[in-house]
Amino acid sequence: MALAVATKMESEEGAHQLTALIVDHRLQAGSGRIAAEAKQTLQRIGIEEVEILEVDVEITDGLESSARRARYGALEEYAKKNGIASILLGHTKNDQAETVLLGLARGSGTRSLSGMARDKGIFIRPLLGIERKTTAQSCEDLDIGYWQDPHNEDERFTRVRARRLLVEMEREIGPGIVDALARSADLLRDDADALDGLAKEFFERIDPRDIDVTSLARLPRALRTRVLRMAIYAVGAPSGSLSADHIAPVEALVSDWHGQGPSSLPGGVKVERKSGRLSLSQRGQ
Repeated sequence: MALAVATKMESEEGAHQLTALIVDHRLQAGSGRIAAEAKQTLQRIGIEEVEILEVDVEITDGLESSARRARYGALEEYAKKNGIASILLGHTKNDQAETVLLGLARGSGTRSLSGMARDKGIFIRPLLGIERKTTAQSCEDLDIGYWQDPHNEDERFTRVRARRLLVEMEREIGPGIVDALARSADLLRDDADALDGLAKEFFERIDPRDIDVTSLARLPRALRTRVLRMAIYAVGAPSGSLSADHIAPVEALVSDWHGQGPSSLPGGVKVERKSGRLSLSQRGQ
């Protein structure tokens, strides 16, 4: 709601056409009624175009991840069908800090620890530098009702537990934890962007199905693992399917070679070392 009000004010003097999108995941009883009430509130503050996007959440890898995938899929599909140039999302500085904390808990790499990007494709997050309490207070100051999702209090969800932990850290260590984590995300994103760029330059000069091991061995490990990830995806692994556990044995074919056999990866991709080269293939091809 805070994002909607701010965007409405900013768009009044420009030539932008504003549409508010509400995603109804249909995971809770009465979610349709809540979505309808949100639509009425948005129209009351002057946003004429409001769409409710109902999604079917296929739970495959946890409720949170599955709902997120369904939500972004619906938003991207709507944008494609309607020629939408940008979709603004309401993530705050607290959401960013929670994302970094979750990445630390998973032992993730630099890209994951860099949190959410302010601009990525059609998605823009203009509130990433603003705390959640500020957005809530702005709604209260303007007498705009907003929905408090009960899932945000349900500690079955990892993000809710991370949220509680951040509150505890602020109390025990001192204020500024949220700011520090968000600031770390910005710094790590700069590093990740630089490393990804260098890895891409190398990747564009090779055949991802047949890579010289010596040239890979010359690369720093941070670049080598990125190149390997790019190559595996290029051969056919599903987007987003590779974890650090998948990449480690492939990287060992370069840095710790002692005659080990091939690595089998998502999407039927196989990587093996033959005569000083890495051979990547996909089952059935």
